[in-house]
Order: sequence, then C-alpha cells, then structure tokens
Amino acid sequence: MPQFTARRALVVVRCSRFALCGSLFVMLSGAAIFNAACHRAQPPLRVCADPNNLPFSNNRGEGFENKLAQMLAADLGLRVEYTWWAQRRGFVRNTLRAGVCDVLLGVPSSFELAQTTRPYYRSSYVFVARQDRRLALESLDDPRLQTMTVGVQMVGDDFANSPPAHALSARGLISNIVGYSVLDDYSQPDPPARIVHAVARGDVDAAVVWGPLAGYFATREPVPIDIRPVTPEIDPPFLPFVFDISMAVRHGDAERLQVLDDFIVRRRGDIDRLLADYGVPRLDRGGRRAAR
Repeated sequence: MPQFTARRALVVVRCSRFALCGSLFVMLSGAAIFNAACHRAQPPLRVCADPNNLPFSNNRGEGFENKLAQMLAADLGLRVEYTWWAQRRGFVRNTLRAGVCDVLLGVPSSFELAQTTRPYYRSSYVFVARQDRRLALESLDDPRLQTMTVGVQMVGDDFANSPPAHALSARGLISNIVGYSVLDDYSQPDPPARIVHAVARGDVDAAVVWGPLAGYFATREPVPIDIRPVTPEIDPPFLPFVFDISMAVRHGDAERLQVLDDFIVRRRGDIDRLLADYGVPRLDRGGRRAAR
C-alpha cells in the first residue's frame, strides 16, 4: 500500500511537472510571439534625408547621418524608415512639415523651421588648399587672396546666399570668386564634392567650404589637402562662419525632442567617434587646429 501511494504520487508529480512545463512553454511562446508582433507594430524611426549628399547622407546609407540614424534606432529598439528628398528649396516643407517623416539629423541649432535639440557638434567653414602650395590660409583678410581664384559654395544663383562669397565680395574680391553649386548635377554622385575636386586639380587656388564636406572629401583626393578654419569666426557686423549643429523635430513635438536630447547626452562618446571617422572638423573638441 505505501508503495502504491508513493508510485501514484510520483506519477502525479511528473504529470503536474509536464503540465506546468507545457503551460510555461505555451505562455513563453505566446509572449515571444506577442513581443515580436508588438515590435513589428512599433512605428519606425522616420528620418527625412537627402539621397545624394555625402558625407551627410545618401540612399545607400553611407553618410554619417545615416550611421547616426542607425545608432539612434538601435538605441530605441526601432527600425529606420527614410523619406528621401533633395536638400534644396522646399525640403522641410515636403518632408518634416508634411508629416511624412519626423526627424532631421543635421541642421543649424538656430534653425527656425523646426525645433532643434542641443548641439551634437560645432564646425566651421574652412579654407581648402593643396598642401604643396604651402598657403596655410586662415584669414579672410589675408592679402594674398587679392591675387587668387577662390572657390565658394552657392545654394542658388546668387553669390550673396553664401557666407564666404558674401564676405569676399564685401572685401572687393568678387572678380576672384568661382562659384560651385552645392546642388550641381544631381544625376551624378556627390555633387557637393566638385569644389574640393577643383582645388585638388588646380582649377582654383583655394576654396572656402563647409567643414564636414571639406574634411570628408579631402581625404579622397589624390593629393594631400590642407584644411584650416576660417577667421574671423563672425565676420562683422554679423556674418557667422561657425555653426552649432543639432537634430530637429516639428515644432511642438516635445516628447520626441526629449528622446533625441537624451540620446545625444548618453551616446556622446559614440557620436564623437563617428564624426571623427568622417573627418568632421570640430571647434567644440580640439579648438582651432587644422583638420588635415
């Protein structure tokens, strides 16, 4: 009798254990499926970006803003979804303001068309010249500029829309300026790179170029390129050559803005390393030393 009781108890325990394990398996499997479904149902990180604008972004994911988007999405447990639009007139209106995407990853911190985060880097326009010319240009008031051809970036068909062109024109050097559109032939890869190519080829003596673009493309030229931040940083009465750069969301999107600000603080080291990998000249880390 005791043997029977013990055997029956063992059977009951085994059956109970298998039932419990089976129940747990079903519960855990259901939870996994539910969590996966919830993950798929989560809205993506919707990024507004230019498909042909290295070193910032392109539709192959090669820019540092692409990498920043991946870092942010991984941090939040989301996937990245892009809305591609050329960064020219109407870019913000047709992307962020239209509600088809939610985040811009690189705008001046003073940008009025969106609400900006804390800055995540500070850069400058830079003088770009071949190292073998030994020009070491730094100042807009360098008298040698009087006899040089100087490339400048243009956004439209008016020299005055570019800080370097405006500053050089104010110094009576308008005939020295050679304009290079940042839009250029958009059917070709990397249209903004043309101004750095012109320096490397000797088409112009020097150029004044936005720092991140210059730092990235200078390393891809067949000859060594010298890069030095422009002085003064603010050309009187008030023409800035140095800009803090932030991420941005629509005005009033306070919750998303806070998420981005928190990310910038927590991942500061990773962001700094990413920017260094792309040769971004920094004035917030390392002062005024030459980038190359």
